[in-house]
This record gives sequence, structure tokens and C-alpha cells, in this order.
Amino acid sequence: MTVLVIGGSGFLGAELIRQAAMAGHATAATYATRPGTAAQAAWYQLDLRHPGRVDAVMAEVGADLVVNASSGNADWAVTAQGPVRLAMAAAKHGSRLVHVSSDAVFSGARVHYDESCLPDPVTPCGAAKAAAETGVLLVYPQAVVARTSLIIGDGDSVHERVVHELAAGTREGVLFTDDIRCPVHVVDLAAALLELACGDAAGVHHLAGPDAVSRHKLGILIARRDGLDASRLPTGLRAHSTRPGTLDVRLDSQATQRKLRTTLRGAHQFCTTPA
Repeated sequence: MTVLVIGGSGFLGAELIRQAAMAGHATAATYATRPGTAAQAAWYQLDLRHPGRVDAVMAEVGADLVVNASSGNADWAVTAQGPVRLAMAAAKHGSRLVHVSSDAVFSGARVHYDESCLPDPVTPCGAAKAAAETGVLLVYPQAVVARTSLIIGDGDSVHERVVHELAAGTREGVLFTDDIRCPVHVVDLAAALLELACGDAAGVHHLAGPDAVSRHKLGILIARRDGLDASRLPTGLRAHSTRPGTLDVRLDSQATQRKLRTTLRGAHQFCTTPA
């Protein structure tokens, strides 16, 4: 079986490559600017804004499974339109597709969101991701759209680096106490995505941890795990900042979790036990 990871040079993409290769799958991956360091993958340059290149890579790789872990943030051409081009190519070539989306598609108005909730984004990035979800499922109803939350690792995620820099005093800023999410460990998320890709699931699925924690509380858990002084982590309120975004968004992943062998651990667990 051949697995193609779109955005393989990113944090989640690298873990998807590692797990796919360990499972014995032939693995290929794409990058936008520079290839990742994983030697297990055959690397292809891909700009999702170019339909001809998307189709060419799909044809050359001949992937059975495609996982789109790319992120273009608020770039509409990449984040909203790119996944639709990919879904059209996957449908054309008969490849299973799992598209990774985000809790940014929600406003936070209702706090708790399961798979039946319709997107109501309030940021440009959230709007682009919501448009991608709609487009992907419109052109390829058999695809999986997997929404997730903050992705944490064993020291190498963005949030973990921020925590280390704040604790060391080498970075300015605060960790918000009113910005609440349901973090997931990258190992669990990658395993769940590959499990969905290898099955017959379709439609929207939520893949987030069961613990709802603020960014500051998550920072404390990471600091304690890594032997840092948690008291050095500065606090603040997102509601009082100029940074746009939602406050309290909690993905309910129970329905999807019941279908999976993979356990999506909460932050309190994965910050105290090894993956």
C-alpha cells in the first residue's frame, strides 16, 4: 500500500511519515519550500495552488491513501482552494483521502462542538478551513474531514517551544488563561488519521483529546513535564488582547473515539506518560 502525505515537512506530516513507514507502507510526501528530513519518504515539491502539479504528483505516486496535513493558514488559495483541487485529483485517481481540518472553523459561541455542528468561523483562517471542508466533501463525498485541536509532541511543537522560551525569559508574551482547547498528542493524532484512512469512514470526524485546558494550563503541564519553573510563565487574557480568534472551543471526539482502536489521550495524561 502506498501512502502520500501532503505537507510531509510539517510537524504532523513528519509523524505521519514515520508511522506509515513503520507500518510497512511505501511512503511519499510533499513539501512547499523544502523537503523534510525523513529518509523513509520519496519527496515531491507541490504547490496546492497549481492544479496541474497536483494531478501530476498524484499520477506519479499512485497513492492508495492520501492524508492532507498541509497548512496555509489564512492564504485562501492554499487553505481553501488547494484541498479541493487535491480532493478532485484523489477522486480521479481512486485514492482514499483524509483531509485534516481544525477547530478554527468554530466561533466558540456554543463552547462544545460535536461532528454534527456546522462551522461558524470568525477568523480568516477559520473561514478558509471551513470552505475547504465544504469543498472537499462536495467533490469527494467518500473523503474524511478530520478536525483537530492544538497538536503537542514531546518538546518539538510550536506551543512547547513557546513554553520553553517564556520560562527561560528569551521570549516576550503571555499564555492566555481564557483560550481553551482540547489538545491532542501528535503520535495519537497521526495513528488515528492513518486508522481512518485505512478504513471505510467518510464525512466529518473529530480527533482531539478529552481534556479541555487553557493555553496557560497546558503550559504548566508542559513545564512540569520538562522540569521547568512553571511560575515563570506569564499569564494574560485573550479577551483583552488585540489578537483575533475564538476563546473557548471544545471538540467533542467521543463519537469518533468509539470507532477507533487508537486512544486519543488528554493533556493531563500525555504530559505525564510517554507516548
